Amino acid sequence: MPSPAGAAPTIVLVGHGMVGQRFLEALASRGVTGRARVVVLCEESRPAYDRVRLTSYFSGTTPGELSLSDDGFMARHGIELYVGDPAVSVDRAARAVTSRTGRTFTYDTLVLATGSYPFVPPVPGKDSEGCFVYRTVDDLLAIEAYARTARTGVVVGGGLLGLEAAGALQGLGLDTHVVEFSPRLMALQVDEGGGAALRRRIESMDITVHTGVGGEEITADERGAVRALRLSDGSEVETDLVIFSAGVRPRDGLARDAGLETGERGGVVVDEQCRTGDPDVYAIGECARAADGLVYGLVAPGYEMAETAAGALAAEPAYSATAPAPEAPVSAAAAAPAFTGADTSTKLKLLGVDVASFGDAHGAADGALDVVYADSRAGVYKKLVVAPDGTLLGGVLVGDAEAYGTLRALTGSKPPAPPESLVLPAGAGAPAALGPSALPDEAVICNCHNVDKGAVRAAVSEHGCTDLPAVKKCTKAGTGCGSCVKVLGQLVDAELEAGGIEVDKGLCGCFAYTRAELYEIVRTLRLTTFAGLLDSHGREEARHGDGCEICKPAVASVIASLAPAIGAGGHVLDGEQAALQDTNDHFLANLQRNGSYSIVPRVPGGEITPAKLIVIGEVARDFGLYTKITGGQRIDLFGARVDQLPAIWARLVDAGFESGHAYGKALRTVKSCVGQTWCRYGVQDSVRMAIDLELRYRGLRAPHKLKSAVSGCARECAEAMGKDFGVLATASGWNLYVGGNGGATPRHADLLAQDLSDAELVRLIDRFLMFYIRTADRLERTSAWLERIEGGLEHVRDVVVHDSLGICAELESLLAAHVAGYRDEWAETLADPERLRRFVSFVNAPGAPDPSVRFVEEREQIKPDLTILSGPDLPVRTLEGTTAR
Repeated sequence: MPSPAGAAPTIVLVGHGMVGQRFLEALASRGVTGRARVVVLCEESRPAYDRVRLTSYFSGTTPGELSLSDDGFMARHGIELYVGDPAVSVDRAARAVTSRTGRTFTYDTLVLATGSYPFVPPVPGKDSEGCFVYRTVDDLLAIEAYARTARTGVVVGGGLLGLEAAGALQGLGLDTHVVEFSPRLMALQVDEGGGAALRRRIESMDITVHTGVGGEEITADERGAVRALRLSDGSEVETDLVIFSAGVRPRDGLARDAGLETGERGGVVVDEQCRTGDPDVYAIGECARAADGLVYGLVAPGYEMAETAAGALAAEPAYSATAPAPEAPVSAAAAAPAFTGADTSTKLKLLGVDVASFGDAHGAADGALDVVYADSRAGVYKKLVVAPDGTLLGGVLVGDAEAYGTLRALTGSKPPAPPESLVLPAGAGAPAALGPSALPDEAVICNCHNVDKGAVRAAVSEHGCTDLPAVKKCTKAGTGCGSCVKVLGQLVDAELEAGGIEVDKGLCGCFAYTRAELYEIVRTLRLTTFAGLLDSHGREEARHGDGCEICKPAVASVIASLAPAIGAGGHVLDGEQAALQDTNDHFLANLQRNGSYSIVPRVPGGEITPAKLIVIGEVARDFGLYTKITGGQRIDLFGARVDQLPAIWARLVDAGFESGHAYGKALRTVKSCVGQTWCRYGVQDSVRMAIDLELRYRGLRAPHKLKSAVSGCARECAEAMGKDFGVLATASGWNLYVGGNGGATPRHADLLAQDLSDAELVRLIDRFLMFYIRTADRLERTSAWLERIEGGLEHVRDVVVHDSLGICAELESLLAAHVAGYRDEWAETLADPERLRRFVSFVNAPGAPDPSVRFVEEREQIKPDLTILSGPDLPVRTLEGTTAR
């Protein structure tokens, strides 16, 4: 029954996922929540959260941080939310919905946003203990708990979620396999070349990939737990855990039971306003089959459908009003009259690898032509699909999706540069001027919220937005998956400058200077304290204050990198410096996601003696630590409490180890192959050079971490050309490569100079590092710095090799001062009782650990030797040396 005359009409929303929350926001932005009763029935035990970022839980993101609704949103708009209480039936004749707990709600309008469910293939044994799906936070919690007793995991499905699940398993410490029935990974998004590049990158991470095969049967042990997965080619993978991620299906059962029309392959049939055959019932998101006959499995089309349904409702007499909407965003989607289809472009980071596809990625259009760039060594593949007249139709990007935002926005138009140049890496022909400013106003910048360039410009020029956060709030652009934020920021700055408004490029709200400018101020004026810098050069309103979380660690890094040259001296845990450091630097150790810390001794060049190996093994045994040989040729020890760190390091320092600086923005490692000493292909002594370089640059504080490697021949076993600075041996000397990065945004290093002698090599690296430290922005890797700095590689070569600015003598002297002033931070910490006082698990319990607090042991952690850890003879470093406590 409809609401009685004079009563507010009722909207019942079934489902509170990402699309459901977007629908509520769209209602609020149009003022509908102020004119109607809104009831939400949510199946999960928690309100809407960002399912796109689900895997980030395994890297430390909490479920609360994934939430899409602030604490006051529901109360502010009078929305009734019932979590853990899904709808179980719909009576269309009575216009009533019944929930699992027996609640019944009558509605004037019903909106179905029930999403989708994971498809589990009918594989025998699929219900065995240890089989999971990968869809919700609860799924992740269950997988995490089960993985603690597992060694190997298999993911069935090599699509988007499948690869995310594989990354999660690997992050949990499991040997990981991916099984994909198609001949390539991510078959819907990438072509054969992109799939091959993606496979190479993933296999290089020690994940085993099986393509062109399916799962035939899961066998279990006598307890009913997973033992193995037999594949369709007859092979078998022994495993303890299986995750099914073989696609999703629309959750349309509630609608079907209510007599609503569904598609032959599922999905509630809706029209262009997302209305079903019943005019009082709408369906949005993955449960709906749109007017174009497609079920969209991406969040951006779901958001468009949410906007469309909210717009249609707001236009109905029962919900409309003449008053302006109180929270209406400047959004192209806000005025969208219909949903006729959506852009299925997508950009993701899977296992650290950028993967993107947009437009006609597979070249299905008549006469479509391909423009391809591939670098299999760097794991980069780029393909643009163009029409015969040069119109950009679509593309695939694997390994380097930096240009995704611009290229996607240019789709459907003729780019202002030849397509061939658009796929080349920076510095190899890519047009420097091609950027957001070249886009037409109708180009969509934010795919999640359908915000075009014109709307972004209008937010600045017409609505008074003066920075990126204001534009994001005004337009909602950049608040979805986040892939457009970089392009969005460039557009905002360009529009502000075009309007004669000075763009604030200051480091933060405390300083109007960039990091590079602050470096010059500190160096020139020889300022040795943060307080002195803030008082003399901070913004007026920030002077005599405490600074912020942006500028404090950035300035601390600047002072530390210049300390020997400006006479700052001191230790990172002394006085003011201690209060400036990031979390890791506070305890000279890496904080892990479970609250414990890791210990990373330096092992220069990967060379270690048997005696030192024995010490590491004994320390790991005695303190119950998980040990891991890392990709940086070091042995990391995980699971230490903060109060254990001094005792652990006392033994390591006594054995000759020093800090590996895994916790700081500093040099991490210089990897090496075995070189000419052992390898029949080696032409230079790469081990010696790696050791020399690591000992020279150890402890060098920088805007970001620094990684290096030395390869003894062109076979490149140390992977030097993917490092911030890498050295490759030749018959005539050494080649120096710079600006590489194998991390979040992979980049192949560029050749700076070749056939160098030992002395020439060291001199150029000295100059390169100090020039980078001097001019880079806060938290800017050398790869990003090299692409950003005006003139790029050629400018850096002119400065570093040819001394075009006349500063090389100064750069060399700064590095020489660092080398002369280097002191191991842990050795100095152990020698100072005052510094040691900070190493307690609980500040209000500085003595022995609280026995009521249980520290959970993680995967492969051995039981600690309690006689050593709790007895009276625990070794502790003091000023006089090692004593007993």
